[in-house]
Amino acid sequence: MKVFECQGRLVDEGQLQWLQGWIEEHSGWSRKRLAQELCVCWDWRNEGGRLKDFAARSFLLKLQARGWIELPVLRTQMRRSRPGVQALSDWEEPAAMESSLRDLQPVQVLTVVPGTDAARRWAFYLERYHYLGLRRVGENVGYLVSDRQGRDVACLLFGAAAWHCQVRDRFLNWNPAERSARLSRLANNTRFLILPWVRVPHLASHVLGLTARRINADWQAKYRHGLDWLETFVDTQRYRGTCYRAANWRAVGQSTGRSRQDREHRLQVSRKAVYLYDLHR
Repeated sequence: MKVFECQGRLVDEGQLQWLQGWIEEHSGWSRKRLAQELCVCWDWRNEGGRLKDFAARSFLLKLQARGWIELPVLRTQMRRSRPGVQALSDWEEPAAMESSLRDLQPVQVLTVVPGTDAARRWAFYLERYHYLGLRRVGENVGYLVSDRQGRDVACLLFGAAAWHCQVRDRFLNWNPAERSARLSRLANNTRFLILPWVRVPHLASHVLGLTARRINADWQAKYRHGLDWLETFVDTQRYRGTCYRAANWRAVGQSTGRSRQDREHRLQVSRKAVYLYDLHR
């Protein structure tokens, strides 16, 4: 009987048959509920004991894209639209901040707490000034960075690691089973923004260093498991990745030019430089 791997799980033909029958038995369920209940059936949880419903949803979509199962029709009419990022009232972009790093220190890196003024500013900055906007993926922690006077200077967002990355997995000597077991202990720096009016040499690498020293504890506090590695993907058509190299991140190669949204292996995006940081070096 053929066995294959999908989303970190080994699946055989018997399980596929059971899964299709189980889906048909619960044809009234939404795709979201199917993913949640599948996690319960298979006890599919992260290290903190939470259901991995995001991974399960991706798992089901990938199986359907390959023609191996048939999911219920997507209920678009029941979808709640995501609220947009609220603009800051009476917002005026500050004057250019040009100084040395020493003049800004000590720099404060604080976790973003939902519902606070800091969280609203952080979301606004990323949505307005980062070329990719704001999007959270899976487990995530955000940071808002300020200088000694309390002025905001930078934003960061770390989220779930990319599922597939050949050069990363090769560098870490991960086979599929090891990747499945260890991926939750790797976070992806999906957004890093020095606010456009802030022009301070060496600030970016300094902020990366401060963040790397605290993110393991922050992740542990929020998700009840820590981290071993950080990764990021730098679009070399826009950036050179200098701050990551200065902060001792290691360039390990280039991505293959595919997106995590490419479930049917058709979407092509620009190749990116892959950087890794060992939190226990």
